[in-house]
Amino acid sequence: MTLSFLLTSLIVVASPGTGVLYTLAVALTLGARPSVAAAFGCTLGILPHMAAAMLGLAAVLHTSALAFAALKWCGVVYLLYMAWQALRETGALSIDTRPAATARSSRRVIVTAILSNVLNPKLSIFFLAFLPQFVAADEAHPLARMLELSGVFMVMTFAVFAAYGLFAASVRDRIISRPAVMTWLRRSFAAGFAALGARLALSER
Repeated sequence: MTLSFLLTSLIVVASPGTGVLYTLAVALTLGARPSVAAAFGCTLGILPHMAAAMLGLAAVLHTSALAFAALKWCGVVYLLYMAWQALRETGALSIDTRPAATARSSRRVIVTAILSNVLNPKLSIFFLAFLPQFVAADEAHPLARMLELSGVFMVMTFAVFAAYGLFAASVRDRIISRPAVMTWLRRSFAAGFAALGARLALSER
């Protein structure tokens, strides 16, 4: 495992994006356990893109304008839906401290987190362009090497996202006790999701 791969992966994982924003939002609205569930869901959402890169489907997204646009606009619509949910205080970002509700919320959070990553075509193209750079041309088992690198990337994703979530959850009580601050945060998260949706809408292959 090269140091350059680890450092590059850390920069990519830690950079603010849909997964980080969603994990932080869950941590502040639902608490520590659901934030770990969000990190887990975001990590699972990487699997389809990893498989696509290895099977060559990511190359289809890269070369087919129609396939890329179809997945891209699904992602845009979903991000705008998440922004609307944040404003409406519904769905996975609704506050309910009852134990049964928390259990239901964690399941919902995982599904939402998976979808938020699955519907991002740029992630498949990222794997298509990123992983092969760290597989030597004379590698005896290139597929096994890509699986190894992908596994490390996923572990780093979960660890970093969970750290973000647990840190945010540690200050949650101070925030939810202040309705004005919570309202401002919800609007900020909604604006963040909308901005990510707009950026995805304007993106090209």
